[in-house]
Amino acid sequence: MLRALRGELLLLQALPVAAIAYYLEHLLAHASRPVLLIIAALLVASIACASLRVAHHAEILAEKAGDPYGTMILTLSAVTVEVLILVIMMSESEQPTLVRDTIYSAVMLDINGILGLAALLGGLKHGEQPYNSDSGKTYSVMILTAMGISMIVPDFVPQAKWHFYSGFTIVAMLALYALFLKMQVGQHSYFFSYRAPKKQHAVTEGGAEHGEEGENGSTTFSIGVIIAGVLLIGILAEFMSSFLNHGLEGTGAPLALMAILVAAISAGPEILTALRAALGNRMQAVMNIALGASLSTVILTVPVVEAIALFTGQPFIMAMTPVQITMVAITLVAAAINVNDGETNAIEGMTHFVLFATFLMLSVLGL
Repeated sequence: MLRALRGELLLLQALPVAAIAYYLEHLLAHASRPVLLIIAALLVASIACASLRVAHHAEILAEKAGDPYGTMILTLSAVTVEVLILVIMMSESEQPTLVRDTIYSAVMLDINGILGLAALLGGLKHGEQPYNSDSGKTYSVMILTAMGISMIVPDFVPQAKWHFYSGFTIVAMLALYALFLKMQVGQHSYFFSYRAPKKQHAVTEGGAEHGEEGENGSTTFSIGVIIAGVLLIGILAEFMSSFLNHGLEGTGAPLALMAILVAAISAGPEILTALRAALGNRMQAVMNIALGASLSTVILTVPVVEAIALFTGQPFIMAMTPVQITMVAITLVAAAINVNDGETNAIEGMTHFVLFATFLMLSVLGL
């Protein structure tokens, strides 16, 4: 047991950090801006370390479950962390576009950042990397539908009737996700898995990436660590949000900064997992992680925050800006074209990575 706990130092560090933050929150309520931002940055680092352990144990469970269940566990753990941080930051922030900007940032990061970089590096190492094209097509059309319903159509809904459409959106998202789960674990589960030719099977399906964890520990222990980690991340997120809001107040920093931060924290472990999979010539895992995370972020985050907004009456804007709609449209059109043939290469990866760089530039410009 002691040995197992020593392996969780990245997670256990969150306990003293949370205790110190609780003490400093009141002591440094009126501290200078640099001090507040430094503390917020340290809390972000602590949250990132804790999320790495959560993702590590999600990977253990994913490896035991196998695809497509494995990547579903991994993406759900990341989305849970993201939703938890978002809900806490919503209570601390007066920014009505925080949820919209976070979902938009997550989609840009998952599709253009993770998928783009993974396909680029994997393509440079292995050339063309095969995967099941059915998964890419299914993910793409569901992401387009979910974002259209929840983040484009609301721009045309009158303010006086937003709560009716919001209630409809909740039902629509849950219905989409229920069907998606039925497909992913039911009769269409083969959409989300790839069977390589026998001569490649040892590399693509049974390579070192699956066996690198020599001592995975028990399933119960991994589940316990995930639950404890999510709770600790929630506590740290509350303190981080408080320090960050006070530190950025009056600085003129882009409003999307916090949204990008939330998306990056939750997607950090997925980036590492996807890159390992791409370099190990397992592009199907990358597709499931990148596109699955995007879909799960939209379909699961929207119902939660819409329900909170309906219950509390908190100001809430989901309709994307024209710039955001344009970037999402270009991204999904590029993805639809790229995933059509069941193979990725470095050129396709580069197109998405350039789109990700464009997203970052637009965010810096405040657009």
